[in-house]
Amino acid sequence: MAHPKRKTSKQRRNKRRTHYKAAIPTVMTCPNCGATVQYHHVCPECGFYRGRQVIEKEASV
Repeated sequence: MAHPKRKTSKQRRNKRRTHYKAAIPTVMTCPNCGATVQYHHVCPECGFYRGRQVIEKEASV
């Protein structure tokens, strides 16, 4: 069985786990107002989610 000659530092050990690519979140257009919305999230512009009003938005005057 192999024995390490020196202690592996935390920084060196953790560097081995960083080789990944961050995924870009999937977006869609809101069917109500046409704004860009992330999937499974309430539309920040109109407050609709899955065809119904979830958040009351004030009308801009």
